[in-house]
Amino acid sequence: MTRIQERPPDAATEKIGSLDDARKVVEKLRDAIRYHNYRYYVLDAPVISDAEYDRLMARLQELEERFPDLQTPDSPTRLVGGQPRQELGLVEHYGSMLSLQAVYDEEAVRAFDATCRQELAAQSVDYVAEPKYDGVAVELVYQGGHLAVASTRGDGQTGEDVTPNIRTIPEVPLVLLHQDLAPPQRLVVRGEVYMEKAEFNDLNRRRATQGESLFANPRNAAAGSLRQLDPSITASRPLHIFLYEVAAAEGIPLDTHLDALHALTRWGLRVNTEWTQRYSDADALLNYHRQLAEQRESLPYEIDGAVFKVDRYAERERMGLRARNPRWAIAFKFEAHQATTRVKDIRVQVGRTGVLTPVAILEPVAIGGVEVGRASLHNQSEIERKDIRIGDTVLVERAGDVIPYVVKPIVEQRTGNERPFQMPAKCPVCDADVILSDDKKVARCDWVNCPAQLHKRLVHFASREAMDIEGLGEKRAEQLVDSGLVKRLSDIYQLTREDLLSLERMGEKTADKLLQQIAASKQRPLARFLYGLGIPLVGEHIAHMLAERFPTLEALMDASVEELAEMEGVGPEIAQSISAFFSEQRNRDEMQAMRQAGLSLPNPAAAQQARPQPRPLEGLTIVFTGKLERWTREEAEELVEQLGGRATSSVSGETDFVVAGPKAGAKLDQARQRGIRVLSEAEFAALVGR
Repeated sequence: MTRIQERPPDAATEKIGSLDDARKVVEKLRDAIRYHNYRYYVLDAPVISDAEYDRLMARLQELEERFPDLQTPDSPTRLVGGQPRQELGLVEHYGSMLSLQAVYDEEAVRAFDATCRQELAAQSVDYVAEPKYDGVAVELVYQGGHLAVASTRGDGQTGEDVTPNIRTIPEVPLVLLHQDLAPPQRLVVRGEVYMEKAEFNDLNRRRATQGESLFANPRNAAAGSLRQLDPSITASRPLHIFLYEVAAAEGIPLDTHLDALHALTRWGLRVNTEWTQRYSDADALLNYHRQLAEQRESLPYEIDGAVFKVDRYAERERMGLRARNPRWAIAFKFEAHQATTRVKDIRVQVGRTGVLTPVAILEPVAIGGVEVGRASLHNQSEIERKDIRIGDTVLVERAGDVIPYVVKPIVEQRTGNERPFQMPAKCPVCDADVILSDDKKVARCDWVNCPAQLHKRLVHFASREAMDIEGLGEKRAEQLVDSGLVKRLSDIYQLTREDLLSLERMGEKTADKLLQQIAASKQRPLARFLYGLGIPLVGEHIAHMLAERFPTLEALMDASVEELAEMEGVGPEIAQSISAFFSEQRNRDEMQAMRQAGLSLPNPAAAQQARPQPRPLEGLTIVFTGKLERWTREEAEELVEQLGGRATSSVSGETDFVVAGPKAGAKLDQARQRGIRVLSEAEFAALVGR
């Protein structure tokens, strides 16, 4: 299964004896960090603490500095955040939204102060101290005093467009105040959207009463609320904001950070003036950190440390930036919150993608101002590695913005009545066979119609990249499943006009259009159908490769693991996943039901494979920026791959062309600075003969 470890125990401490040893450890660290970036920034579901993540990152930075030959442009040490979700729309930031270097001891703060004084050749340096908020970083752009665009951090260069959602937060002014200081024509300001602890607990209580899944923590709740496709959902959630950085204020002379924050308050923007202070030495910074730590639990919002920034902008400019963070600021983190409690039971949850996750049911305990009664145990391998048993007294940690997890059992307190846990052989929801990976890190139910997965699978099946059934999105799929009209994927092909009209907010025209879309999907090609099935590890590219290799669905279903593994780009892991999916008899029955419903599954990919295809982009590396009119970003990148090229997300020395559409931002500037040829979308279309 996946080679990324959810909590690698050895990568940050593994001994290095040679360059080959270092290379192996560096790859482990990069895999782990990319996985955790994905969990944190994309899924809003982190599985390790900030301290653990920082430890992995620090170890990777140390090895890259020690072995320069291992440095690469795409290393996580040179990137910020995670890939933004394109369904929200993308926004190029005004300059990079960098993260902050995290430190955990007082000596590191003193070293930071000494470095600043040395590089600035000053006896003392003015700093601004602020809380480090436990929320979601955002960028707001005001044009002519009016809110124009709001976006999340994303990957640091490009964020998700959350403008409609930000507008629902009462503390965000849509129009800036004109008092004694007129606002700039263009203002770019950054801050943190968060949810107060009491409001978070109230929200979770309501969700529990309604049988909905609970948010892990206030940061998770704020992120999930802000990244909704429906702004009315965001409006129903208790979100707040603090602004803490001015990235641009055209025409307004601002010499210091503190001056900029004071200006924000005069324009009607919310700044935490109570806990924003200026100091000139390390002792004062450390005292501020201690005071903040003492007041942490009494604050209405979550924080996980203090941020110290050089105050004067001219001095910041002199100190400069690293790849991921500025040299003129640090985040002094608090120690992780921990408590001991007892594991009353271990239950298995089936996620919407079919992954089975063991969850510890705990005797409720307060950690970091939040009552904790559950903790993910991640997988069977993790349980066995830590030797966690039902009935154990355990140490539980909640480190700022992370889901509570069990650190270790307190073996000394065992009574002999504790029971080991074993992942069930059958899915607790649908009784299908559970497939457990050889390393015991992934357990999943592959039945395509498992009730725990059906809603998510139906949305994926109907998505644009799969069967392209317009009108069958999240809410409609939920209606169909909850009403009992769809109990398996093939049921959508049995829906009648009367069935659809029985649903709330379903008019005759909408019902007729949806039925037309469903009927049209019967002619979608085999590659799209395979992608739509949601087979683990089978994305669009692999689905297309399978369609090229196997002319029919039946041929693929009967393929052996060996045949699949022989395909270039597939390998044993993906081959085993495909074979396991089609080995489930109920999945085979569902494929037959699809055929009986009239799905023809034409396969032009197999026919095209028999003819030589022109590859005009062979060996070329292409980057897209801005909005494309003819293709989606995914379609354009897939076309590049099909024509022999490589599509990347960042401009580098290896980039041959940058294709720029309207609203192109930083990547276009980078291409011009590097002398890289820039193509319009029309020029790109001519290049590929489309």
